[in-house]
Amino acid sequence: MPLVRIDVNEGRAAEELQQLSRSIHDAILAEYGIPERDYFHIITERPQGRIFAQDAGLGFERTSGVVMIQIFTQGGRSQEARQQLFASVADRLAAVGVAGEDVFIGYVENTAADWSFGFGRAQYVTGELAVPGS
Repeated sequence: MPLVRIDVNEGRAAEELQQLSRSIHDAILAEYGIPERDYFHIITERPQGRIFAQDAGLGFERTSGVVMIQIFTQGGRSQEARQQLFASVADRLAAVGVAGEDVFIGYVENTAADWSFGFGRAQYVTGELAVPGS
């Protein structure tokens, strides 16, 4: 159920973009135990010079290979679970050639009532879908 937005600079092959997405999804599957078909990713390629991602004062440089990830999901997971997810995403992206300094993750939580999977209904509220973790 997480919605994942992935922003990258233009220039990667379609296969590489698929590997990025799949690596992130596999990390979420492993750490959060969600169903395989809860796979909702949007990949946006930006022209060079449209992504600005400095180090927040941590003392490293990012490259043009930066991968900006936003994960939107229901609240309730522990800080430890989120930290494990971040590490798993970085590890899996490293396996497909993304350096650790080029992985940026923003994590946003909301509630079950904030989701509609189609037909203009909030399926967690209507009972068409079971609320994860309940």
